[in-house]
Amino acid sequence: MNTSNWQAIDAFGEAMAAAGLGQPEIIADGKLHRFRTPDDKAGKQSGWYLVHLDRLPAGAFGSWKTGESQTWCAKSREEQTPAERADLRALVDEARRQHQAERDQQQRAAASRALGIWNRCTPAPADHPYLIAKAISAHGARLDRHGNLVIPATDGETLTTLQFIAPDGSKRFLSGGRIAGCWFGIQSRKPEPILIGEGFATLATLHEETGAPAVIAFNATNLLAVAKAMRSLNPRDEILICGDDDRWTEGNPGRSKARAAALAIGAKVLMPDFSGLDLGSRPTDWNDWFRLQQAARGVAA
Repeated sequence: MNTSNWQAIDAFGEAMAAAGLGQPEIIADGKLHRFRTPDDKAGKQSGWYLVHLDRLPAGAFGSWKTGESQTWCAKSREEQTPAERADLRALVDEARRQHQAERDQQQRAAASRALGIWNRCTPAPADHPYLIAKAISAHGARLDRHGNLVIPATDGETLTTLQFIAPDGSKRFLSGGRIAGCWFGIQSRKPEPILIGEGFATLATLHEETGAPAVIAFNATNLLAVAKAMRSLNPRDEILICGDDDRWTEGNPGRSKARAAALAIGAKVLMPDFSGLDLGSRPTDWNDWFRLQQAARGVAA
């Protein structure tokens, strides 16, 4: 590799570092490479780059986690020809294509693993510590060999991934599985309203209290996609988005994303009201609200 190529790689690496993505080892082969950014947790690689030294040295980089991306070229934009600018755009498109292909492959593999794990699980016992702590029933959840509750996620046709809830309440998803647009449903003989919310305990509580069918989206970010899917499947039914009150989190994403999902599909929003209740436990969801109400009634009695 000649001196000018080394200089180009150094300049590309400096641009990545200036963007806050760190300084990974650069392989200039025109292929997509992933790396761990300073903000990534252990085992995660949300950073990506693609750079080539053919013709005019150029590349692109970014973070799949934040969705941000930048291009880099050995020439300034003012010095680039229209063809060179088109080459840069093609680089970004190629990076996205390669990333999508990689993600599709990972999700297919995860779905296969999920089905195998799910089939080996047993029905969750009513005395599982998490179910007792949340005062809810299992509603089809299963138990893995490690003692975790297992909640399946589906896109309506295929099991896509699994959520594991440990006895202490800590949660994780099967690595590589698809969550976006996927859900777990608690069925009911009562057709509507359809209740959509984030967590398993939240929707199990609402189902038990109302008898209505409930749909778990797993997190606030997924509410919009799941709400749209439910509206498509149930075009005339009443839908309620049951948001979390994330007052302890900047921007209150539980409330804001619940409202956005409801607005997108013409649904109503149902938020817990913690007025007059003990906020010492920093409650956020409908399960918290129900258990605080129960405690308050117990004290009053």
